Amino acid sequence: MRGRRLTRRVLALLFAAAAMLFALPALAHKPSDSYLTLETLGTHVDGRWDIALRDLDNAIDLDPDGDGAVTWGELSARATEVTSTALGHLALAADGAPCPITTRGLRVASHSDGTYAVIDFDAACPAAARALTVTYTLFFDIDPQHRGIVRIDDGAGTRTAIFGPRERQQIFERTELRRMHQLGAAIRLGIEHIFRGIDHLCFLVALLLPSVLVRRGHSGWEPVPHLRPALIDVLKIVTAFTLAHSITLTLSALEVLRLPSRLVESGIAASVVVAALNNVYPLLAEDRWAAAFALGLLHGFGFSATLMDLGLPRQNLALTLFGFNVGVEIGQMCVVAAFVPLAYVARRTWFYRRVGLVGGSLAIAGVAGLWLVERAFAVTLL
Repeated sequence: MRGRRLTRRVLALLFAAAAMLFALPALAHKPSDSYLTLETLGTHVDGRWDIALRDLDNAIDLDPDGDGAVTWGELSARATEVTSTALGHLALAADGAPCPITTRGLRVASHSDGTYAVIDFDAACPAAARALTVTYTLFFDIDPQHRGIVRIDDGAGTRTAIFGPRERQQIFERTELRRMHQLGAAIRLGIEHIFRGIDHLCFLVALLLPSVLVRRGHSGWEPVPHLRPALIDVLKIVTAFTLAHSITLTLSALEVLRLPSRLVESGIAASVVVAALNNVYPLLAEDRWAAAFALGLLHGFGFSATLMDLGLPRQNLALTLFGFNVGVEIGQMCVVAAFVPLAYVARRTWFYRRVGLVGGSLAIAGVAGLWLVERAFAVTLL
């Protein structure tokens, strides 16, 4: 009786997790990010701030004709409001003393996920800073998922940091531990990328759903007798996916091999569809680790878009690539650690094999199919 109650609780947890997963389909697109670059030289700070037009449009309505596209004319007509809105949510201070900001101009630039407004500005500090304090609050009041990705170059090295609703102010000091700060920021960026990228999460869950089961020919899926085979299966899948995305992430970041953003994002959506449907109708080889490797190659190109949008200098690229990969793996292993034990306990139940595996896989495939149409044909369905 006690075992049945435990199983019901596990099933309830799995159902709640699935409900949360599919309640956020809009997050399949690249999350809301802006890219702030600060270069310090003595008392002067040279700044560049790239903000997505779609985010600015949501905040101050840059599309008065409602045609779904923000033109340069529409943006330039509101240039003063755009710059004042943005810079009103940014403050710099050198050793506690404010550094007034002056706008140099407004332009546009293309990123992997669309067009961005670029605000160029200067900041004059009263003295050369031993510690630069950055306060960032853009869009947090209307989009708690927004993140500000900041790159700071002090002439001796480059660091990256992430600002969110809980990290609105950070202090950057000149220190010999500079490289460790950059490594930590890259690891954190990789972790956040996994948990904010619902398409990558869906892909991982689609691969994990059958990990506690084994396919017996035409008789369908049967529960594994012990936890060890399930863990070995998961280890093969995660390792294969890691190797695959590390290869293409590195090649893309080094500009050895690049693919168009629309092709990559459409391919990622298609990989989620294939991985999910393979749990219901065998489409790929029996060795699912091989499929994870093949499909993971596409995801590496998607990961690289996040790093390339940072405009990282090449001398720090190796450290950033390493840290980002470590962060991605930490994020993935957190998902594995939360999912596999629950799935193992529930594997013998009809609910898990029919509703969890079959129903969950079909739901993932359906949502990913909509993403595929959206990304391939640049339309909005969700």
